[in-house]
Amino acid sequence: MNNLAHTQLILRDLIGFPTVSCDSNLEMMDYMANRLEAFGARVDLMHDETGHKCNLFATLGPDISGGVVLSGHSDVVPVTDQDWSGDPWDMREEDGRLFGRGTCDMKGFIAATLALAPVFAARNLRRPIHFAFTHDEEVGCLGAQSLVEVLRGRDTLPSVAIVGEPTMMGVIEGHKGCCEYTTRFTGLEGHGSAPDRGVNAVLYAVRYVNRLMQLADELRTRAPASSRYDPPWTTVNVGRLSGGVAHNVIPGKAELEWEMRPVRDADSAFVKQALHDLVAKELLPEMQRIWPDADISTETVGEVVGLEPVDDNAARHLIAELTGINSADVVPFGTEAGLFQALGMSVVLCGPGSIAQAHKPDEFVALDQLSQCLTMLERLGESCAA
Repeated sequence: MNNLAHTQLILRDLIGFPTVSCDSNLEMMDYMANRLEAFGARVDLMHDETGHKCNLFATLGPDISGGVVLSGHSDVVPVTDQDWSGDPWDMREEDGRLFGRGTCDMKGFIAATLALAPVFAARNLRRPIHFAFTHDEEVGCLGAQSLVEVLRGRDTLPSVAIVGEPTMMGVIEGHKGCCEYTTRFTGLEGHGSAPDRGVNAVLYAVRYVNRLMQLADELRTRAPASSRYDPPWTTVNVGRLSGGVAHNVIPGKAELEWEMRPVRDADSAFVKQALHDLVAKELLPEMQRIWPDADISTETVGEVVGLEPVDDNAARHLIAELTGINSADVVPFGTEAGLFQALGMSVVLCGPGSIAQAHKPDEFVALDQLSQCLTMLERLGESCAA
């Protein structure tokens, strides 16, 4: 069986594990651990505090520093309320494309690495190849944050990481950070006929949202002249606002989920200070004049650093040798790459499929993209054995 056919079989299995971020990923991780162990990999499964999620870190080759990490996340986004042409958990092939949830984001890359594991194992690797598969990337890179802390305590650190997010096999050397928050508003319920006697949590949440949108406009004027991103400024997005129980009840609770993607740390500080001032000087005093127990609190779901482009990037040089691609770009979406960079590794994104397909119904990865990825990985195996 050739490597592409092998990858397709593995990918079909991976798609069959519905590893939505809110659910367990243990069955998929056990499946991958068993495959890697069958070829002699040293596998470490690292469970989170709930015991329902885990990261996988595995190594083929010598136990020395300077290895190459092949990184991917196991979780996928939900399919709820999406109009799929078929079962999103049953991969199907059509016109040279493989359809299913996670095919491009990013189980296609993971399947390719697993298909090449026996090829790597058959070589006399002088440089280790590591597999790093994480949980909960889609909800704040929670697994990767735990993984890098474990790796930080080890004597033999890898030096290069290839994060296989969908880039159409282009080389990405930088991306924005990703900061996700949940802000909760606690007011005082009452009858809708007497709005002045309650504290309407939804109305205060709306005022908070209005300030966020003002800040989003202000951030456009703060874009660095040298920014290579599209858009070049820090962005803000309101993802979900909920609250209230009925038409005639003053809502006592509201919850807002929002994010920003900073181009630079100063923008993040600017937004936080503006929101702090809004809450401390305006919203809370008004709310607490009516109800002293009124409150506004913000939970930090995740603050993931961006991937900073650097002049001397060993990962970029390695990919250039493997693929012949001598240019690199930046993207606005966030990944786990910055966490590996903060650990001291050289990092790039390079993986099969297009981000334009991610998170959508009928997500797919093209077979020619998987083929290009496999060629890159085959050459990586040769490079690490040379």
